Amino acid sequence: MNEKPSRRTPKIHDSWLKEIGSEFNKPYMQKLRAFLVDKKSNGVKIFPPSDQIFAALYETSLDDTKVVIIGQDPYHKINQAHGLSFSVNPEINIPPSLVNIYKELEDDLGCKAPTQGFLMSWAKQGVLLLNSILSVEEGKPGSHANKGWEQFTDRLIEVLNNRNHLVFILWGNYAATKGNKIDRKKHLVLKAAHPSPLSSHKGFFGCKHFSKTNNYLIKKGKTPIKWTM
Repeated sequence: MNEKPSRRTPKIHDSWLKEIGSEFNKPYMQKLRAFLVDKKSNGVKIFPPSDQIFAALYETSLDDTKVVIIGQDPYHKINQAHGLSFSVNPEINIPPSLVNIYKELEDDLGCKAPTQGFLMSWAKQGVLLLNSILSVEEGKPGSHANKGWEQFTDRLIEVLNNRNHLVFILWGNYAATKGNKIDRKKHLVLKAAHPSPLSSHKGFFGCKHFSKTNNYLIKKGKTPIKWTM
């Protein structure tokens, strides 16, 4: 017997729930929920685990958000994804894109690169690590594109855009397109090539986004991010 879609409110921070809670009752989200349940009932492995899909909105409250790093979709190998863009569980090898992010971090700030890829300390400081698509099937990158997630995360960015003095970090063409409606008069928008080994030498290395972010936050009277872990 097929499992019925749950109507339980996802685990997200109250500050987010107040702003976007109504999204979960809209037809597109009901359809997305049914899609995920159907896939799981047919034995398809979906990442991250169900209780971590909205982790970015739980670990980083709306009120605490100072920086937004937009990714595309979760890692698609077992035990990697846990709901924060670019981040992996502590015991997992650091993926190539994150290795390059750490190289840029070293060059930009003159610090030692972290030895693991768990970015929870960033999230706890107000860095919203947001993928545009919040789920993926094992071994199939992009498999949950155009299922409704993009509409949901567009709404999140709309809410963030209504705030003031945030930093949006957009790496790669996908993220740049996702962020094309952000008000540059109210926020700092930093764009560069994607940190993937396929594109990192086309403008990612040398972008100095970490120092530029902190300089902006300090200028706006906010606590800078401690990027080292």
